[in-house]
Amino acid sequence: MPNANEDNLTELSQVQRRAVSELLRVSPVADDLARRFQQAGFSLALVGGSVRDALLGRLGNDLDFTTDARPEDVLKIVRPWADSVWEVGIAFGTVGCQKDGRVGDAVQRFEIEITTYRSEAYDRTSRKPEVSYGDSIEEDLVRRDFTVNAMAVALPEKEFIDPHGGLEDLAARVLRTPGTPEDSFSDDPLRMLRAARFAAQLDFEVAPEVIGAMKDMADRIEIVSAERIRDEFNKLILSPHPRKGLALLVDTGLAAHFVPELPALRLESDEHHRHKDVYEHSLTVLEQAIDLEENGPDLVLRLAALLHDIGKPRTRRFETDGRVSFHHHEVVGAKMTKKRLTALKYSNDMVKDIGRLVELHLRFHGYGTGEWTDSAVRRYVRDAGPLLERLHKLTRSDCTTRNKRKASALSRAYDGLEERIAQLKEQEELDSIRPDLDGNQIMEVLGVGPGPVVGKAYGFLLELRLENGPMDHDDAVSALKEWWAAQG
Repeated sequence: MPNANEDNLTELSQVQRRAVSELLRVSPVADDLARRFQQAGFSLALVGGSVRDALLGRLGNDLDFTTDARPEDVLKIVRPWADSVWEVGIAFGTVGCQKDGRVGDAVQRFEIEITTYRSEAYDRTSRKPEVSYGDSIEEDLVRRDFTVNAMAVALPEKEFIDPHGGLEDLAARVLRTPGTPEDSFSDDPLRMLRAARFAAQLDFEVAPEVIGAMKDMADRIEIVSAERIRDEFNKLILSPHPRKGLALLVDTGLAAHFVPELPALRLESDEHHRHKDVYEHSLTVLEQAIDLEENGPDLVLRLAALLHDIGKPRTRRFETDGRVSFHHHEVVGAKMTKKRLTALKYSNDMVKDIGRLVELHLRFHGYGTGEWTDSAVRRYVRDAGPLLERLHKLTRSDCTTRNKRKASALSRAYDGLEERIAQLKEQEELDSIRPDLDGNQIMEVLGVGPGPVVGKAYGFLLELRLENGPMDHDDAVSALKEWWAAQG
């Protein structure tokens, strides 16, 4: 296939081109698939993010292809070849499949998506793109979001296709659109959010004209479904540089349309500047939480870190002595967090967990220099439940003071709390705190059947357990009988 930019490729580009060819050479699955399309009379090309990642030296086992074959023809070709096939995206021209292939001495599993040449645009009254199929790869590439994603490698001949200068933009680490950004964002407003996501993922800069269009067209994001926005936002939050993407969302006004609590954190400083910039603080807490991750990106922790102070704007008060207070902002923030995440269609479990972390993030600050009783430590563990490790990370991340002495004191205090939790765990079953008598035993001691009384008795014994630690059976029975007698 002709390449309009062929004569302009630099020596570095030639090296990169050979690198793509080499990556494909060791991926016989791609060549095998391409030959099958060729035999059926169709073209096939590796495209988009797969080509970009190959040039960046980070091509994985998720491969994206484009073809002139219609979806029904794609299915006929891949069904006898693939290990499994799915049609979830077929309404948008995409067929997915899975194939195990040998790479060197190892067998690897490839996740493959094959999309028919297409163009798509949003109707201003619709949340779903209208899909129409195209007849050429050039027509397909011009509709893609950014030039770095508008490159292809035709297979099996491995011809590099780059009609929009994506290679140059990749070298410059800049995000531009193949056509005008206004046309691109009009076709699919989600691309504005994708610009911020790619900036965060790849650490690229966004071209000024693209930023300008994002500012002018920010309100168009409202036509996109909450689910699509959520999925793109998650990718941004889980990226290596989320601050970069979040700042772009706030600065362009996009965030105001789907997570307005974030730009609201940019509180006006009082004349004495006696409180922190809550917005910058929140981004720093997010970065510090990321530094504490142990098993890869943790979406629950990252969202809790980002949103932990969103109750502050609503609870801010200027006190008579000049201080600024945010009383109960953690309680208000938890409610706001749950409402926002629910609107973005997060799962009930995620909404519950993130809201709980926001609610608990200040609890440690009552610990002081270790004055908590064992009972208070037990309640801290009980209230955190399975979120305890995340709460540890969130609480430690929430210290952004530049006062090294204060930061060191807070760190030592939390070290002390974790040590006490560990000691109590050795002595007691802190992870599963429960009363010393179960429901059946309660009914036997009190001589009652199932009903509200058992629940009240259970609650009394749980409080006793939290306050005093484990009791032996006879002591628990005596305490229960005393409580029952006091009930009249």
